[in-house]
Amino acid sequence: SINEIIEIKTLLRHPMHSGRMKDADGNNIPRKIINKFSVSFNGKPVFRVDIEPSISSNPYIVFPFKALESGVFDFVWTEDTGDQYTMTKKITVS
Repeated sequence: SINEIIEIKTLLRHPMHSGRMKDADGNNIPRKIINKFSVSFNGKPVFRVDIEPSISSNPYIVFPFKALESGVFDFVWTEDTGDQYTMTKKITVS
């Protein structure tokens, strides 16, 4: 309902390679981590976090949101390579 504070829960399947692990042949696996996560609602920024290399694989992020209107969330996870993973979800407030 309107004015209700809800929890937004996100999970991204990602190995979060720190650059210190080795593959089966003993070669270093190159660093590849998610270092930024941002969320907008109806085009306005509502949440952002910088992620450090020590976070575990498959980052799970939870944050509160006060639902004032129906709309669309846009989620963006950014790797240190610049690659991005995105997702859009709608919410209906009654």
